[in-house]
Amino acid sequence: MTKVLVGSALSLFALAAMADDTLGLSEGLYSVGAPEVTQGTGVSTSPWRFAVGAGVVNMPKYPGASGTKWEVVPAVSVNYDRFFLGANPDAASVLALGAYLYRDSNWRVGAAITYDFIEPRSESDDARLHGLGDVKRTAHAELFGVYTYQFITARASVLTDIAGNDRGTVATFDLLGRYEPIPQLTLSAGPGLTWGSSKYNETYFGVTPEQSARSGLPTYSAGSGLSQVRFSINGAYRIAARWNVGASVSFAWLQGDASDSPITQKTSQITYGLFANYLF
Repeated sequence: MTKVLVGSALSLFALAAMADDTLGLSEGLYSVGAPEVTQGTGVSTSPWRFAVGAGVVNMPKYPGASGTKWEVVPAVSVNYDRFFLGANPDAASVLALGAYLYRDSNWRVGAAITYDFIEPRSESDDARLHGLGDVKRTAHAELFGVYTYQFITARASVLTDIAGNDRGTVATFDLLGRYEPIPQLTLSAGPGLTWGSSKYNETYFGVTPEQSARSGLPTYSAGSGLSQVRFSINGAYRIAARWNVGASVSFAWLQGDASDSPITQKTSQITYGLFANYLF
């Protein structure tokens, strides 16, 4: 039970992270990809595991937006021993193909190729974006590590654009404390941060002379550095042997060049959502 919900304690808003790489929330929806599942007595110990789930998430229209949007996200996970396809909480992705390179009772280290599920930013999202062009979906190469000790879980990842869509490199770190008031319920909360390369920050928060001429916004150069800090609160509840439901909310604050960008309307960002999934 605990190991399933530990998995859920690592990424409800993976979809938000894949949408803009700055909303690295840390709980819920993708427990469908939990790397370890504690089975009941008599249940097969097959290396195959499958899960289906879905969530609804309210998130900023783009990094720094004042308006929000709803997204419905289906999630399917297929796991065979150390290999995974689909949603995976440790990779913080809805669409991932990868493998665990090392696992023990405390550590999970892996590598994956991931792809954005939600379009990161479109000119049609907001009038402020007209003339800036779209930020396109892309494929990422990712390395991640998760360490759990008693009630504390730390997760770190590095992702880099491998499809040439100017998304640069992003590093994230999240720390979660977990509490189980009853066996079926897992609550967790903790801080996190995101660092972006100059290419990443320039794509999301910079304004080139050409974009300035089209949009009317002043030119702006965004360098590498810390782009966001956040705090997440999460809950997951097991309503039956294989069914989980839950909710998450993350409060994020843009930092440095991201907060000062003329594209940014609001430096504080809130993302929240609900999920349900079935493991088999």
